[in-house]
Amino acid sequence: MIQGKAINSRHAIFSPVKNMDKPFILINLKTYPEGAGQRAHAIGDAAAQVAMESGATIAVAPSYMDIRPLAVHTGVPVYAQHVDGAEPGAHTGFITAGALKIAGATGSLVNHSERRLTLADIGAAVTALKAAGLVSVVCSNNDPTSAAAAALAPDYVAIEPPELIGSGVSVSKANPDIISRSVEAVQKVNPGVKVLTGAGIQSGECVKIARDLGTDGVLLASGVVKAKAPIAVLRDLVSLV
Repeated sequence: MIQGKAINSRHAIFSPVKNMDKPFILINLKTYPEGAGQRAHAIGDAAAQVAMESGATIAVAPSYMDIRPLAVHTGVPVYAQHVDGAEPGAHTGFITAGALKIAGATGSLVNHSERRLTLADIGAAVTALKAAGLVSVVCSNNDPTSAAAAALAPDYVAIEPPELIGSGVSVSKANPDIISRSVEAVQKVNPGVKVLTGAGIQSGECVKIARDLGTDGVLLASGVVKAKAPIAVLRDLVSLV
């Protein structure tokens, strides 16, 4: 267990704003049973260990219930899987950026393919995250939507063709053109926005290809969450960069 100053120190070392000579690897735990409770803690601990070994930034996006425990006990950057752009107040069931910050989150995914939002809601979520000092990762499914997302000035745009999510077929191999086109589209609209790629990411080779195509890292889920030994998968992911 990591307590006190060690938590703050580790957050500072592995903040995605820093260490960008190394890849940013964001693991979405979704609602997989393998990514909840003690298993979520085991993945968080593995992420912390591999981050220390490699210098890469490795973050986790657990369920809401696990945000606070993982932020306190693992020290890795913890992201929410969704955030609402609503102001604090009479909004029953909404997840506000301020609540995420209080829980210890570093940032949040926005508009994941399994939690699609309107453009207005995406914009409101990005604005709310900025106001709270949190990192925004807006998911998109092609280069035009990547360009539209970049216009909202999030910290990251994550390109994930939905047909490849959970398929075991890496987008970096199956459709590298969509990555390079998305990087170009984002850079044309807002050069300050970083790009991640996701869907089917499963190995260090996938990460290397994604990086070679101009991205800053990867977003993945089942390849780590469902693995018998998540730490082995994480070590492989950073092995070629």
